[in-house]
Amino acid sequence: MEAANQTKASQFLLLGLSKDPDLQPVLFGIFLFMYLTTVLGNRLIILTSISDPRLHTPMYFFLSNLSLVDICFTTTTIPRMLVSIQMQSQAISYVGCLTQVYFFMIFVSLDNFLLTVMAYDRYVAICHPLHYMVIMNPRVCAYLVLACWQVIILVALWHILLVARLTFCMDTEIPHFFCELAQLLKVACSDILINNVCLYLSTVLLIIVPLGGILYSYSKIVSSLVRMSSGKGKSKAFSTCGSHLSVVSLFYGTGLGVYLSSASTHVSEKSSVASVMYTVVTPMLNPFIYSLRNRDVKGALGRLLSRAVSCQ
Repeated sequence: MEAANQTKASQFLLLGLSKDPDLQPVLFGIFLFMYLTTVLGNRLIILTSISDPRLHTPMYFFLSNLSLVDICFTTTTIPRMLVSIQMQSQAISYVGCLTQVYFFMIFVSLDNFLLTVMAYDRYVAICHPLHYMVIMNPRVCAYLVLACWQVIILVALWHILLVARLTFCMDTEIPHFFCELAQLLKVACSDILINNVCLYLSTVLLIIVPLGGILYSYSKIVSSLVRMSSGKGKSKAFSTCGSHLSVVSLFYGTGLGVYLSSASTHVSEKSSVASVMYTVVTPMLNPFIYSLRNRDVKGALGRLLSRAVSCQ
């Protein structure tokens, strides 16, 4: 390999979703619409949860945090992609790429952890209703969210420090629309054994463990519902869990589908398009799922909008 190619890369080239120049304006319009919808929908969920005293419960506290994370999640990738399309430039700086990897890891992992905490909240509410407000008091809820942030920030920083020691060839092409850790490791020009081991360990910690927690919580919930004699109680329990289960299925179904397919094949344009499902589509649909399937959220949202109209 030439000496020039051994030099540490100052930038990377993100190949995006399509090389067809005629598709770029279409992609720009679609992703701009999805991004604005995501931000508006999740902001409405946050404002509704804050403004309505009836929603000042642990369930909606976690939902507000999930909406905030979803806004940050999409902001990490989509604006940079829109700028690249508008400027007709595929280049992203080395520092900019590592920054994107860092924040993407934080927010996608926070999604995992918050969905797990929300499953635990539903488990306590259904299986231990008499002790719910004692177990899930405001201090415990705040500690749970803070603990999620602390663990994930440290793990993400650990990965970035390991990536910073790697060497990349000049003008390295990344066949994706954003910088992602797994794809970045595939284009490294130096040994990535330690990085891969740490990636597998963090996958267990940040994905497998939270998913196991969700499955365990819902196994206990189902077991409790089977023993419940009241049909009305079962219906109410299912209604509170339905939205969360829909979001969990959408997030893990699309995310795991993308990574299982990309693990068996080289990253291609198809896998990049599939990544859009869990990085863009899922955060955009979350507010609609919670607002359409939840009477409390629909009622609070209606009251918020009516107050806004009356103030004009």
